[in-house]
Amino acid sequence: MHLLLISLILLMGLAVGWSIGANDAANSLGTAVGSRVLTLRQAIVLIAIFGFLGAFLQGSYVAKTIGKGIVPMQELDRDLVLYLAMVAAFAAASWVVLATYWKMPISTSHSIVGAVAGAGLAIGAPVRWKVLLDIFICWIFTPIGSAVLGYIFYRIFKNIFYRIIPRRYLKVTFAALIIISGCYVAYSWGANDVANATGVIVGAGILTPTTSVILGGLAIVLGIMTWGYKVIETIGSQITNLLPIMAFSAQLASAINVHIYTIFGMPVSTSHSIVGAIFGVGLVRGVRVLNIRIMREIIICWLATPFISGVISFLVLKGIMIFVKIGG
Repeated sequence: MHLLLISLILLMGLAVGWSIGANDAANSLGTAVGSRVLTLRQAIVLIAIFGFLGAFLQGSYVAKTIGKGIVPMQELDRDLVLYLAMVAAFAAASWVVLATYWKMPISTSHSIVGAVAGAGLAIGAPVRWKVLLDIFICWIFTPIGSAVLGYIFYRIFKNIFYRIIPRRYLKVTFAALIIISGCYVAYSWGANDVANATGVIVGAGILTPTTSVILGGLAIVLGIMTWGYKVIETIGSQITNLLPIMAFSAQLASAINVHIYTIFGMPVSTSHSIVGAIFGVGLVRGVRVLNIRIMREIIICWLATPFISGVISFLVLKGIMIFVKIGG
């Protein structure tokens, strides 16, 4: 029975990784595609490379928080841990795939955190509400911080670059900066978000952090290569029309923001970060350039994500417990 559960957990973890790649690929170079610096194919290749590097080199930081910080899996019965990990991964993946189908850039971090908490409540595990509160506070400040940084960067860069760089070199300079900053976003995204796929696997003691990060990174790459184009269209062109210098400012702001949280092991949303940054640079030109309808739909999905994945996780695990005796 344990072998079957472990196999299902690995499968669900890979499904979360795939859904991360499908939904969150846009956070890295969607702005570059929207500003026509890169083609969709070129962006996907770069996202896959640098997203995997981030996952491999720094992905273990946030995995500890997801795996053991929300619910103390190491203190629970082995059966409880396995069922919790399997159902949490299933609930998170299900909601992210559905949102990706709708082309909505939601947070896989929110989805897995809500799912782990929901599963923990279903089995009566001690949910660490203080950790959840800290994560929630970081969620609030993620888009705000990115918006402020994006606004500041755009105001600074649009004055500096146009003055010091000869006009004939502006286009190639901006193109290079957008690609470099986009790769940095992909790196910080991979480092932060791979934990959403691997955290429950590590917490359940199924694989070592290094092995799980490699598998999660590969699953993310597969998601990027197969369905990553869907949300890229929303991020790249539907929130606001991006000039090259706006794309660079937004990507740099988002990357710095997410990387800081990653170093402290906090699972934040790269979706929130890049959308906040795009909103910030858009404000420099005035609210009228922003697509308020799309922004409203995105925010509604953001707010709904942890609750929906948590409810799915809670109900599915409660349903399983009707037919299967878990623990004891």
